[in-house]
Amino acid sequence: MSEVLGRLETLETTVAHQAQAIEDLNRIITDQWTMIDRLKRAYEQLSDRVQEAETSARQAGPAEPPPPHY
Repeated sequence: MSEVLGRLETLETTVAHQAQAIEDLNRIITDQWTMIDRLKRAYEQLSDRVQEAETSARQAGPAEPPPPHY
């Protein structure tokens, strides 16, 4: 009987450790998704700024030609 109780205790301990590992992994994944969302927003903002800069550069007209001594 003690062998069965020992095995049961071992299984319960294993399950408890696995449950903690799952909770830890879930927290890490949640943190990573939060960071991914922040990075996506930052990327979109930077992309918009680059597009605006390109548009304003095109609207400014062609660059002045270099002076004749070049």
